[in-house]
Amino acid sequence: MPTERAVHVVDDDADVRRSLERLLLSAGLTPVLYESGAAFLGRASELSQGCVLLDVRMPGTGGLDLQARLDDLGVRLPVIVMTAHGDVPTAVRAMKAGAVDFIEKPFDDERLLVAIEA
Repeated sequence: MPTERAVHVVDDDADVRRSLERLLLSAGLTPVLYESGAAFLGRASELSQGCVLLDVRMPGTGGLDLQARLDDLGVRLPVIVMTAHGDVPTAVRAMKAGAVDFIEKPFDDERLLVAIEA
């Protein structure tokens, strides 16, 4: 698997994960899907390449808490935060924590792919 083209998708919504999987595959990227923050954290320390597409609102460990945990673990993958419930304070918090982009759902496929490629 070409890990430098990996996009680690962390979202509790199975439909969103499937949709993103199809989009990423069509763009020549390698989607790696996780249904929860805990599932992703179980592998995070092994990851050195790719980027993370992270949902804000999830049961258990939410996206912004997960982003902080990644920093604590020394995982330095670029993070793109996505949410259906975006507001300025959430976007500011994500960006201050090091997110490279903040995208609201439903997102434009092209905008998302540009953010991932960046």
